Amino acid sequence: MSATVSEIVEAHRSGAAKPEDTVSDCLRRIREHGDPAVFISMADEASAIAQAREAARNPALPLCGVPVAVKDNIDAAGFSTTAACPAFAYTPARDATAVAKLKAAGAIVVGKTNLDQFATGLVGVRSPYGTPRNPFDAAIIPGGSSSGSAVAVSAGLVPLALGTDTAGSGRVPAGLNNIVGLKPTLGLVSTSGVVPACRTLDCVSIFSLTTDDAWTALGVIAGYDETDSFSRAIATGEPGALPPAFTIGVPRKSQLHFFGDSDSEAAFQRSIELVKSLGGKVVELDFSPFLEAARLLYEGPWVAERTAAVGDFIAKHPDQTLPVTRTIIEAGGKLRTTDAFRAFYRMQDLRAEGTRIIGAVDALMVPTVPRAYKVAEIEADPVKLNANLGTYTNFVNLFDLCGLAVPVTISGNGLPYGATMLACAGEDARVLTLGRALHAKSGLTLGALGLKQPAPLPAAPLGNHETMIAVIGAHLSGMALNHELTSLGARFIEALRTTPEYKLFALGGEGPARPGMLRVANGTGAQIEAELWGLPHEAFGKFVAAVPAPLSIGSVRFENGKTAKGFLVEAEAVRNAPDISSFGGWRNYVTAQRKSA
Repeated sequence: MSATVSEIVEAHRSGAAKPEDTVSDCLRRIREHGDPAVFISMADEASAIAQAREAARNPALPLCGVPVAVKDNIDAAGFSTTAACPAFAYTPARDATAVAKLKAAGAIVVGKTNLDQFATGLVGVRSPYGTPRNPFDAAIIPGGSSSGSAVAVSAGLVPLALGTDTAGSGRVPAGLNNIVGLKPTLGLVSTSGVVPACRTLDCVSIFSLTTDDAWTALGVIAGYDETDSFSRAIATGEPGALPPAFTIGVPRKSQLHFFGDSDSEAAFQRSIELVKSLGGKVVELDFSPFLEAARLLYEGPWVAERTAAVGDFIAKHPDQTLPVTRTIIEAGGKLRTTDAFRAFYRMQDLRAEGTRIIGAVDALMVPTVPRAYKVAEIEADPVKLNANLGTYTNFVNLFDLCGLAVPVTISGNGLPYGATMLACAGEDARVLTLGRALHAKSGLTLGALGLKQPAPLPAAPLGNHETMIAVIGAHLSGMALNHELTSLGARFIEALRTTPEYKLFALGGEGPARPGMLRVANGTGAQIEAELWGLPHEAFGKFVAAVPAPLSIGSVRFENGKTAKGFLVEAEAVRNAPDISSFGGWRNYVTAQRKSA
């Protein structure tokens, strides 16, 4: 069975399967699944097959013949957009930008999926179209608001689905359904053609079975859109191999909340152990700014943004919206302007502090959800428990972070459990690199299908937009200045050693300790540890311009025959500097110095 996007595309390109058969099989699986609450509307089969045949004419398309589901607050031509409110329904004249890009890449939209009404909720039960069944346990909520999209992917009905994410709607359902949920940097994917919840925070998200599939889809739908005033031109780079050293931040234990669920607490500890088994260093961080911001989302002016989006409609149709949805959205009209500005000022302070905290690590890892609630529990206490679900998601868009939710384990209660990697805006490739390694290390099967994970795709080779840079000192992964590379969009490519024609010296002077590498007569030097990183062309000049004397950029040769631009030092500068070549590299030298201190 071809379950993932990459497998389906390869089958279509090789001739092992026809796109029209793939789409027909997809529609059959949806019918046979027997859960009418997953999809709100379905494609006409004849039309979908005709589109698949057209896609087959160009097998080079990145999503050639791939069936895709779209959350029903995102416009798709030929389908009504309901936002899970029948009285709100309209027929769009054109596709949302993200959907148009999917179709141009060869994808076939097979249906529109269910959601919490007006994308207000993280639970997946606030819809007049019913509650999609969680494929792991029908008594457990599917998560929302992108409930139908997540269940459709987990159950193997489609390999790829679009959701939206304002407060966690693209991550919470992923965590509850054992799938991947990619929440891109705000503005990276156009929201033109998306029914707004909070326009300043909304983004289109991606659900898939693997991180590689999510990245493929992001590559298709990302890009600046002049029709969307919130769109941003952002270069994310490409995912790379996992670097030899990296640091993951986690909340302090005293700031972790699982609301009485010891199974979830143990599962997050398992996430930490997996990171360590990958070679990562885990450090506890002050999580208080993030928690305070998460609470502000539903206590501050952002509720009024939801009122601005659909409040007029609800006021005119009070009996045609769900009571819990109506109560939440109407509350925004009661907020005072002075209170709004106080909240904006406080959020700016929190954002600055949160950015400083997360900037000290390669990524922040948090539970995707604190615990899995039963449908009956949510029905009994819909507002409080919904707020609990957003503990680790509500702050993300407020802080302009990108995030990737990945499965990590099956908890003690038999339910899937996931963790989310978070990083600053534009660092989507970095969270993909880390999340992909974490998902692979988990050894979990795909979604609810019981299928083994495919081998991760190899890291992309040096792209046409990148320049190779070799680093041998404080810019190595896990070292003091590595952030100068990663902040410019650099990605790790490989670790290697130089040819034995270099010597390494410990330089003096102000600033962080650093080495100088000098080329010497062949055979009189040593092999020095190095790393190759791919740096975007536009960032290379900025990086090199900041290199201080007596360092310079020259060509460095490596034992595998490669040559790359890298750091070298002027001979005069090492005349009285300690020769540390015997340590084999800067990392070993620094470690030895710390042990002797």
